[in-house]
Order: sequence, then structure tokens, then C-alpha cells
Amino acid sequence: MNDSNTKKAPPSMDEWLKEAKAHPRATRAGMFLIHNGVVRETPKAQVRQGIDDGSVVKGMVFAYDAAKVDEIIAQTYNMEGIFYVKVWLNEGQLEVGDDIMYVLIGGDIRPRVIDALQFLVGKIKNECVTEIEQKS
Repeated sequence: MNDSNTKKAPPSMDEWLKEAKAHPRATRAGMFLIHNGVVRETPKAQVRQGIDDGSVVKGMVFAYDAAKVDEIIAQTYNMEGIFYVKVWLNEGQLEVGDDIMYVLIGGDIRPRVIDALQFLVGKIKNECVTEIEQKS
């Protein structure tokens, strides 16, 4: 796990898209989707499970396992119709509004790209990251 206390500067989505469209397999892609996860003030338990303990998220400590992320990226490339995948994950002490992750997926048709984005982000969130909410 990365354990830096310093958050990273987010990437430029304009640059990512330029890079993706210049990739040798870009001519096979009919769609690109970008996911940008951010730190929200509503606790995960409240959003996902309806448990409202009255707390508010003030920040988050975020870390990830880079090797596991790479494995899941490789799995995503094996999905039918997916030609381009790029992932950026932040780390360290994050505040409300800070970027947690960016994911860019390019593929042939909308249903496949949407499925791949859901697969990749879900696997990263469930298997690769540690998010410790700091509440008040």
C-alpha cells in the first residue's frame, strides 16, 4: 500500500483524452468515459446503507495497492470491445472536494464501455483501496 501523507496533483483530462485519441488502437474506439471520484461530506454508511449517525466527513486518508490496480486494469483490457484504460489514484490526507481517482476507458460501443467502467471502478474500490473517513 502507498502510505504517503501528501496528496497528488490531479491529471489533466484534456491531456488524457489527447493521449488516448493518439493511441494506435484509438481508431477502434467509438466512446471514451471518464470517472472522477471525489471526497464527499456525506459518510459512506449513510449513502450506501442509509445509516445516519449525524456525522459529517471532514477528510479522508486514502491509500491503494498499485499491483492489484494493475491486475484489474489488465482484466479490464480483456473485456470485449475495450481498447484503452488509464487510471490515476490519489493518496494521503484528502479533504472534502479533493479528487480520489480518475479513470478513463475507451471502447467500441456504449454498453461495453459503461460495463467496463463499472467493473473497473467497482473492483478498485472493493479490492485495492483503503479509505479512512475522518468525521466530526
